Amino acid sequence: MSNDAFTPHPDRLLPADPAVRDIARGLYQLQKDQPIVSPHGHVDPRLLLDDEPFRDPTSLFITPDHYVNRLMHARGVDLADLGVGQAPLDDQASRRAWHLLAEHWHAYAGTPSRYWMEHEFAEVFGLTTVLSPRTADAMYDAIAEQLAQPEFRPRALFDRFGIEVLATTDDPVDDLAPHDALAADDSFTGRVIPTFRPDRYLEPARADFRELTDALGEAADVDTSTYDGHLEAMRVRRLYFRDHGAVSSDHSHLDPGTQRLDLEDARRLYASARSGQIAETDAVALRRHLLADQARLAAEDGLVMTLHPAVSRNHSDAMLEQFGADIGFDIPVAVDYVNHLRPVLNDVGHAENFRLVLFTIDETVLSREVAPLAGVYPSVFAGAPWWFIDAPDAILRYRRAVSETIGYTRTSGFIDDTRAFCSIPARHDMARRLDAHHLAGLVAEHRIRLEDAEQLAATLPVQQPREVFRLDAVTTKEKA
Repeated sequence: MSNDAFTPHPDRLLPADPAVRDIARGLYQLQKDQPIVSPHGHVDPRLLLDDEPFRDPTSLFITPDHYVNRLMHARGVDLADLGVGQAPLDDQASRRAWHLLAEHWHAYAGTPSRYWMEHEFAEVFGLTTVLSPRTADAMYDAIAEQLAQPEFRPRALFDRFGIEVLATTDDPVDDLAPHDALAADDSFTGRVIPTFRPDRYLEPARADFRELTDALGEAADVDTSTYDGHLEAMRVRRLYFRDHGAVSSDHSHLDPGTQRLDLEDARRLYASARSGQIAETDAVALRRHLLADQARLAAEDGLVMTLHPAVSRNHSDAMLEQFGADIGFDIPVAVDYVNHLRPVLNDVGHAENFRLVLFTIDETVLSREVAPLAGVYPSVFAGAPWWFIDAPDAILRYRRAVSETIGYTRTSGFIDDTRAFCSIPARHDMARRLDAHHLAGLVAEHRIRLEDAEQLAATLPVQQPREVFRLDAVTTKEKA
């Protein structure tokens, strides 16, 4: 008979060598209780504004988490049975989805998804059993019972998790009313800030490009029937976001090309895109020009520009048609940062107000491209591993790939990039343990002094992202 008891080991992710592990323990202690600064994520701000109890364990752990449902789907589970693209599941359907997770739990062994969920089960909900078909109902009931309590509402968990800053991802035409309401609410002491995400307004090949640019113009009160109007509308909306607390803009296209067009060519191609008559190669050229415009605007308004390109979105046409976009069918492709960024870095790379953070899922470029760029351009920083590579081995590979070129100070700080609210502390704790792991190895090999490692460990969780994302010294909202 198997043993259902389980508690995450206190030394998880620390080095196996006892001497190095002892150093890592001390370095981790300097980090573990620091607040959480999350400058890039996908939590809906209305979750905190409404502060309604979470519905059930499935809607908390499974439905919104691509990491969880994509692997079950690969094993033959229908996404509809997990609540993806559906109205909220009733109790019977929710419990059935939970049983599906339990039935496939063994398939998550060794994955970060299981690591994070086991952290959440133990640290957030106090559970000490392994999920299995035999324990599924008891664990579901225990979580559901706690979710009904006031201390498990979103705001209470926000405070309990020690979150100081939480960035959301927002459409350029959003009025940001939930952010304004949170900022005005004296009972909420955290800081939730928007992020400007203009991707779809920069993709001229989209069939709805005219409608999108019309909506952009309406939000900015600018005529966007021309390229010049589009540029001005973007300027206006970026400033609107900045005035409502945003510190960054976020960009993800198939490639990070930034080659500029002649002005008249840009105007002509924009008109073609608005009419729905633009050729595929011209659409790519215009998109790259529009992304370069965003960099120039960033040099004006000071929003930190983050790039995470090279993902083939919505890879399955059938799944896109059935469930819609952003359900986990996104597959990484190779990226070329050196050539694609040369135009923009020659344009604004040395501008005093410009800052660019480079993320990648293509690990081959970390030591060859990202670190060398961040190691010479004052405006460029190496983004932390994210999405498919925000996992223990990949994070250690990242540190080893970039630290010999740029150390720690030219990196972004950890990015949790999550929609799964309760996974935020699990992900940040993972990153802190792995930084302690890496630094301890450098100390044990006498490559750095213990004092230097301790100083780095103390600054990485909060100070580093605060400086890179220009969050200044204030990480709780200022009251009027």
